[in-house]
Amino acid sequence: MGYRRILAAAAAFAMMATAFSCGKEDKKASEVTDSGIVTEDTTESGSADTTKSKDKSDKKEDKTTTAKEKDKSGKDTTTTKADSKSTSAATTDTKNGSSGGSSSGGNSSGGNSSGDSSSSGGGNSSGDSSSSGGGSSEGSSGEEVKEYTAEVTLGSSTTVKGSNVTVNGSVITVTGAGDFIFSGTLSNGQIVVKTGAAATEDKVTIVLNGVDINNTSGPAIFIDEAKRCTVKPKEGSVNYISSDVEKKGNTDTGAIFSNDTIRLKGNGELNITATASHGINSDDDVIIESGTYNINSRKSGIIANDDITINEGTISIKAGTNGIKSKGTLNVNGGYTEISGGTKEEKSSIFAARSFSYKKGYLYAAGNKVTPPTYSDNPFVVVDLGDSYDAGTTAEIFLNGGRVVSMEPHNNFRCLLVLSPDIANGSSFYTVVGGERSDDFTVGSGMNEFKVK
Repeated sequence: MGYRRILAAAAAFAMMATAFSCGKEDKKASEVTDSGIVTEDTTESGSADTTKSKDKSDKKEDKTTTAKEKDKSGKDTTTTKADSKSTSAATTDTKNGSSGGSSSGGNSSGGNSSGDSSSSGGGNSSGDSSSSGGGSSEGSSGEEVKEYTAEVTLGSSTTVKGSNVTVNGSVITVTGAGDFIFSGTLSNGQIVVKTGAAATEDKVTIVLNGVDINNTSGPAIFIDEAKRCTVKPKEGSVNYISSDVEKKGNTDTGAIFSNDTIRLKGNGELNITATASHGINSDDDVIIESGTYNINSRKSGIIANDDITINEGTISIKAGTNGIKSKGTLNVNGGYTEISGGTKEEKSSIFAARSFSYKKGYLYAAGNKVTPPTYSDNPFVVVDLGDSYDAGTTAEIFLNGGRVVSMEPHNNFRCLLVLSPDIANGSSFYTVVGGERSDDFTVGSGMNEFKVK
């Protein structure tokens, strides 16, 4: 009897051992089926699950494709489709440039960011700026990143974050050197730059980031004392300034008026309206480096007591008296400019009291009269239309069979000026004004004055 019990126990033990061995082989077999590759078991516990997970991941990677997408900054960003679901919380969203702790074109810590920006200290930032502990700076188009001396938010109760700025009602005064960024709306107010007579070499930069400033008693921006002052529409921003005051006595006039040289640059847009005076007025020089400027003025669009220089930028002027008036020299070195001005018979779309130098860039002007360049790197064209055409009449200019510009001057005009690097000896030229086509003209060297009638 005891012998039979021993045999039964031995048989049961053998069956249990066989069952455990089959279960392990089945699990291994399932691994082969799932992963498509044979794996070697090295541990008794957890090895199968780990290997299986790894193999599935490898399989997904085999099927992964990469694609290049462009983020807002225009840079190529490589994204992995297979990883997009599992790593979305840790990767940058190339559509909006933000994902918790990172941004497209910059980095952030503790906050959200948009655009080419980086922030630290739990704040939000937007545009080409970076902040550390609450400050911010501009750094786009390869420019050096600088912290703003002050950030000013215009409004019924203007706020200032920083130094070298005072507020007296609706008059905001910059009192020292630095970079100052302005945003918001100011009704019947003014930005004044007055660094002091002892600080004539101080550099001041006024950055406009979506402002709307109107002044009924003086310039919207008044540069009283600052030997080197730059007005800069911030990249991506659209800004509006206007002045409604007419010169009376010694009143300084112009939507922007400067006692010293004023420089305009930036990659944003500035719309200037002067219903009773000049658009930009300087007792010294006006220098335009870059940016987009749309000027609508009752008097001159741009006027300077000394020199006016256009290096780059896009400029549109609709002026009542002169489009551009320099009491010194006028220098066009680049950019794209369209002018209509000279509503009075004695006024010009372009006037230079001394020399007028043209090197490159595009300039098209319509008015009663014009000062032609005294120096030009290549041939240029002055067209005498003979008759005066009404404001709003379409004037088209064709060079070598192609239309280069179509203008609708806002004032009566009889003269056109064309400066273009595309004009050369032997170029063909004609105009279509009010639907009337002129004869074909052949361009020679120097100034080419064509009379249509």
